[in-house]
Amino acid sequence: MSNFDLVIQLFLQLTVILVTCRIVTILGRRYLGQTDVVCEMIAGVMLGPSLLGLIAPDFQQWLFPKLPIITALGDKIPNPSMSILYAISQIGLAIYMFLIGLEFNTKLLKHHIKSASLLSAAGIITPFILGAIASFWFYHNGNFFQPKVTPWSAALYLGASMTITAFPMLARILYERGLAQTRFGTLALGAASVDDAVAWCLLAIVLASVKNSLSIAILAIGGGICYVLFAIFIGQPLLRAFTRMTKRDAGVNRQTLTLMLIILMFCAWFTDVTGIYAIFGAFVLGAVTPRGEFAQQIRQYTEFITTSFLLPIFFVFSGLNTQIGLVNTPTLWGITFLIIAIAILGKGIACMLAAKLAGENWRESATIGALMNARGLMELIILNIGLEQGIITPTLFTIMVIMAVITTLMASPLVAFLLHNTIYDNSSA
Repeated sequence: MSNFDLVIQLFLQLTVILVTCRIVTILGRRYLGQTDVVCEMIAGVMLGPSLLGLIAPDFQQWLFPKLPIITALGDKIPNPSMSILYAISQIGLAIYMFLIGLEFNTKLLKHHIKSASLLSAAGIITPFILGAIASFWFYHNGNFFQPKVTPWSAALYLGASMTITAFPMLARILYERGLAQTRFGTLALGAASVDDAVAWCLLAIVLASVKNSLSIAILAIGGGICYVLFAIFIGQPLLRAFTRMTKRDAGVNRQTLTLMLIILMFCAWFTDVTGIYAIFGAFVLGAVTPRGEFAQQIRQYTEFITTSFLLPIFFVFSGLNTQIGLVNTPTLWGITFLIIAIAILGKGIACMLAAKLAGENWRESATIGALMNARGLMELIILNIGLEQGIITPTLFTIMVIMAVITTLMASPLVAFLLHNTIYDNSSA
């Protein structure tokens, strides 16, 4: 394909993606009470082989070609149009996680670190153990892991996948309801961020095992720790210069915004290279970025284009790898329901009980459990990595995506029901 052909196809792909996401979002918000993120997940699955591929397989394959291109020498190379979509989706993901980091209340978390630690431990240990136990049965019964994966690597991967929380969606729900700055909202955000950080470290160990290279795990975990320490103790003081620049220029100008984006792209690159992935670097950068007028204007300049244009591309890209038709026997559907049950028990119920032990009332504890139980965006990320790195098969990928969609679909209605007519005072948090 020439560059001109790629551009023509890209414009049509983006048009279909945005139209589909917009229609599903309008219907999902109006009739199901779902957030934009959930609706875009569903839209992504619809544009993949699970729906569009069934209705119009030739058109779906032409619009989103997954088959590799065979060169004149007989070599197989990825289709460039899909590589472009993937790259764009990663840019949107990095900017979005940076914006989530800007919302993270680090000061409030310090005052409730013990409660957040208890909640985080429950959200890590219980789902990890249940997922690891289930993986041993999956490993020896059925085609769920690739042949090169060892039983212990399979256990680590499935345990990490169960540990994941839909951190961006959790933050979006709390933000939309004005709960991000409250004590209970901060507990959920803090616990979810720790859970996901642990899950990424576990994933690094799995990749090291699969590739038979201990250096991968050392680089990922060591690089992640060094990055966080640098961001807190060196980066945070340096970033205060943006506050001074904003005051000097009476707002964020083009030069200031460009400099911030340069730093963001570099952080995303660094954490990608070390193996803990761009989203971690972007979130930590957002968390240490100074608040106030600077953060508010940065959010205003970047949020709409990111959430309306860039982020939906990631959901569609994930949906293209989801083939619900692979779950085509009663046994596989039984396994799917078992995975969903394990997910709810290990994450939702465990976190609800931990929140109650931490001093929350039953209503808030159940709300935290519902939020922590959602997998959403983060689950799709770790599943895509597992599929791309040859850890799981498309069958297990599809089962896990179904679990992610269902647990995520449950979150918004449950939170709305539990918090109905409940008013929180952020100033007293």
